[in-house]
Amino acid sequence: MKLLNISSPHTSRPGNTGNVMRRVILATIPGILALTYFFGPGHLIQIAIAASVALGCEASILRLRNKPVMFNLLDYSALLTAILLALSLPPYAPFWVTIVATAFSIIVAKHLYGGLGQNPFNPAMVGFALVLVSFPVAMTTSWSAPTELLENGISFSQALELIFASREHIDAITMATPLDVYKHQVGIETASEILTNPIFTDTSSPATATGWIWVNLGFLLGGIIMLSRGIFTWHIPVSLLGTLTLLSLLIGWDNDQYVPLSLHMLAGATMLGTFFIATDPVTASTTPLGKIIYGAGIGSLIYVIRTWGSYPDAVAFAVLLMNFAAPFIDQYTQPRTYGHTKAVRGLAKKD
Repeated sequence: MKLLNISSPHTSRPGNTGNVMRRVILATIPGILALTYFFGPGHLIQIAIAASVALGCEASILRLRNKPVMFNLLDYSALLTAILLALSLPPYAPFWVTIVATAFSIIVAKHLYGGLGQNPFNPAMVGFALVLVSFPVAMTTSWSAPTELLENGISFSQALELIFASREHIDAITMATPLDVYKHQVGIETASEILTNPIFTDTSSPATATGWIWVNLGFLLGGIIMLSRGIFTWHIPVSLLGTLTLLSLLIGWDNDQYVPLSLHMLAGATMLGTFFIATDPVTASTTPLGKIIYGAGIGSLIYVIRTWGSYPDAVAFAVLLMNFAAPFIDQYTQPRTYGHTKAVRGLAKKD
């Protein structure tokens, strides 16, 4: 039998960072379409602003660092950061909020640590957390009401005016998110009373939060596509969603006291965070067991912050806190190396 003498790496198809980033960007399209259909063109404008700022900052910093500009821009990492950040921001946040968040994400959260592959924290979530803490009014009063609850919807020109110019009529087209409504009313009203809010189209179930269910299903579809193509493994998404589900059933089984499981899953940024943010290969845990622990940690923090914290959605803070823990988790969950009798973990000396 004739054997082929071929040196490693043994790969049958080309693959690079740019290819992976493009696939992730394409996977956001179902969620973006749902956001645009149910909440107007605000997120499309925010994506355009964030992308322009991100690419400009990326090119400027690369030039200052004497790095090849076009080569690094074509890895699409800055563009992906901009898209994920824009999808996390309120659709009608003032343009300067998006500019500040994006510039901070690229300049500080990414390049201050050495650029792609060196950043310990997810850049998009760092930028989001910065503006959420610094500009709480703009970040909590710019969420759009679903277009079906508005008399004439939101035109592209109206969206541009709200983001770039006058915000005089912002109250007419905005409302709290389903998670926010339920969390702040559950202490004073029963579940059946809360569900009479117009944001819940079916008063028998909070799962029918207008528009949000389709947005999350869109990002879920994108996540499944990425999983099927091997962009990431199942460990983090399954662990995160499983932990969030378990805690919701064990602690929040009474819908008159706690936010129900359906809202935890299908409202807010749960699916976006699970499949597009928590799975970031640079800032997440990398070992199989570590990924499960990492995902469980994010799921636990999301539930704890949403239930007892000040913020109705908690994906950004949960991810950033677990970014701190990822190196430690990896250090203590190393698999056994070939040729060794047991795994070398923690501070143990290698043979």
